[in-house]
Amino acid sequence: MYTDVFKNAYLFIYRNARPVDLARWRFHFENEDREEALLSLSRYQNTDGGFGHGLEPDCLNPESSPVQTWAATEIIHELRLRDNTHPTVQSIMYYLDSGKDFADGRWPGAIESNNLYPCADWWKYDAGQESSYNPTAALAGFILKYGDKQGNLYKKAKDIAGEAAEAYLSRKPEDGGVPDMHLVSCYIRLWECCNSAEERSVIDLDRLLVQLKKDVHSCIEAGRPWGSGYVCRPSHFFRSETSRFYAGNEEAAQNECEFILNTQLDDGSWNVPWSWSEYPEQWAVSQNWWKAHIIIQNILYLNGFGYAI
Repeated sequence: MYTDVFKNAYLFIYRNARPVDLARWRFHFENEDREEALLSLSRYQNTDGGFGHGLEPDCLNPESSPVQTWAATEIIHELRLRDNTHPTVQSIMYYLDSGKDFADGRWPGAIESNNLYPCADWWKYDAGQESSYNPTAALAGFILKYGDKQGNLYKKAKDIAGEAAEAYLSRKPEDGGVPDMHLVSCYIRLWECCNSAEERSVIDLDRLLVQLKKDVHSCIEAGRPWGSGYVCRPSHFFRSETSRFYAGNEEAAQNECEFILNTQLDDGSWNVPWSWSEYPEQWAVSQNWWKAHIIIQNILYLNGFGYAI
């Protein structure tokens, strides 16, 4: 059974995936060098160092934007790149240091030029939209992991990280409810980057980790039971028993393995549990791109929990 799951996923990837996602697949499951994936990734990078062109498949804006640049940094983390002098990394630093798309201490999730191109509702720009540290917290973490510790951008990222952590930790019970799972993920990335860079002077890593563990559990429990809708599952935060966020979520983590195995579609992909309200033709293309991404994430998750895929 497990072999069939992998075989069908493999066939979908080779028939449908973008070059960048095919290269990610080859890196993870076919022992290919990460440079193939980094080269494919760089083709979405603009001359200002930022990323666009639909790298984040819900936003087809060709111009650089923080969220598409964040998507690039997530792939760099996924590829376990350690070389902070790599041209793609250096170009990202140039974009983040330029001040473009940065205001009031944050890189916004949506920028005005998004409205000129097909995109999901949540990436449309609205001047009155509520500010968030998504993706700012994760981008600050990227700088602290890969940036020049003597540079001005690094100092700026330390300030942003400190402010972001304080905002997260100062939430009060009356602020209400389960936190947004995407925001929690951004703070997990910030924590991981600060921890790997041994930047304990920037934020209280121990205190932040305690809060993140609570919020991860709350998000997972709030998302159960799973179905065809867009809900939070353990794989949104971790994909092995070695994760700091596994404890307390053991049953849900195992249940997700069974859920993944039982919900693969006939074409080897998995359902994309969201859609756009506009641009049906463009969404049909983006949906296929998302399917390749979900396949990679699901197979990595199964592998991480010992399934011989």
